[in-house]
Amino acid sequence: TNVQAGRNEIDLIVRRGRELTFVEVKRRTGSGFGGALGAVDAEKRRRVRRAARIWLSRNPQARDIRIGFEVVAVEGGKLERRSATFEDA
Repeated sequence: TNVQAGRNEIDLIVRRGRELTFVEVKRRTGSGFGGALGAVDAEKRRRVRRAARIWLSRNPQARDIRIGFEVVAVEGGKLERRSATFEDA
């Protein structure tokens, strides 16, 4: 469920083996204004990245763990999952 990290929020944090993924979930009823995926703009990516850094500083992980980011879009009854690059956002 949602995790507070500083003033920001992370929707999901998923760990599977040596992979730790921060997930942003967006739901939209239609595709207007860029739809659910379009709602994860540069500012939102920056906030998620900042929240992930805060969470990681409070929850140290093994050195060889792989950190990733994903966006899950729920739109028109369909679910789409995309790996996301949150660098330089």
